[in-house]
Amino acid sequence: MTTSLESCEKVILCSPRGFCAGVEMAIKALSWMVRLLDGPVYCYHEIVHNKLVVEDFRNQGVIFIDDVTEVPEGSPIMLSAHGSAPEVVLAAEKRGSYVVDAVCPLVTKVHHEVKSKSADGYRIVYVGHAGHEEAVGTMAVAPESIHRVESVAEVEELEQFSEPVALLAQTTLSHRDWEDVADAAKEKFPNIFTPTKSDLCFATTNRQAALMEIAKRCDAVVVIGSANSSNTNALAKLARESGCETVVRVNGPHELDLPIGSVVGVTAGASAPERVVQAVISKLDPKDGIENVEVTVEDEYFPPPRSLRNLLSGAESAIAAALGGINDAERKGIDKNLHASKVLTD
Repeated sequence: MTTSLESCEKVILCSPRGFCAGVEMAIKALSWMVRLLDGPVYCYHEIVHNKLVVEDFRNQGVIFIDDVTEVPEGSPIMLSAHGSAPEVVLAAEKRGSYVVDAVCPLVTKVHHEVKSKSADGYRIVYVGHAGHEEAVGTMAVAPESIHRVESVAEVEELEQFSEPVALLAQTTLSHRDWEDVADAAKEKFPNIFTPTKSDLCFATTNRQAALMEIAKRCDAVVVIGSANSSNTNALAKLARESGCETVVRVNGPHELDLPIGSVVGVTAGASAPERVVQAVISKLDPKDGIENVEVTVEDEYFPPPRSLRNLLSGAESAIAAALGGINDAERKGIDKNLHASKVLTD
């Protein structure tokens, strides 16, 4: 394919896009550990599902592992944002000198629901993707009570339980993936319990809503994020289902083959850095500039994990010196006032 940077006339940019509050929290937490603790920091699974973010941390000395027993005893350990099985948390606490669980609070909510409902004698129908780390960790909370499904057919194959039934979900599902399966579960189990507040992540929902606003106006849509990111894949699927003929998922601009269209929509999964979004737009080089389409403003903030807060409160001056060039407003309440993108790369 011949490359032509002149082929793109206009970029329509989704907002919100990129880092969500949970990803911001997890990335900053791991960054603080790297800066403040001696020795290499070990991270159980990828901190977030983004190839470039993981590579940034590897370059800072973080060692990613898939088994806590790989960690030398007495080393600091971070547990990923997707949530870990209870036995993994216990093993880390026994092995690590300093353990920080960076699980997203929205995932923690689902873990609590699983624990509570299973204790009350419920069977749990859990809508989630096979093998996804969030689903694996959630199912491990009550493995004898939970039944994972991700299609209408799998719901229909479930037995008619004599116990009461609860319906819970992986937080990063798209509404379209969730709705049909949820409707089938409600039809099969008419008295099924569902949480008052949806398990689906607000950030995932917001990014999908923004994409829906622009997809039909675009010749092509570029979705920025990694192949193992559930919410990124949901965005790409949604763009195709919305009628856009050309949809490409890329980790970064180096994977983008041009030309792809005159009007190009751009969005990013919840673990994709903003610097990559800007690099993709630079490669597209739209002649008529950028139109920003904003469907809502996200101002949620998740504070650092409790185990990290005391360490942070006594280290603001050291952190400020390490980062350099931050102003007084950023220095006060340093975690809340700095974006993860700055903390990750500086």
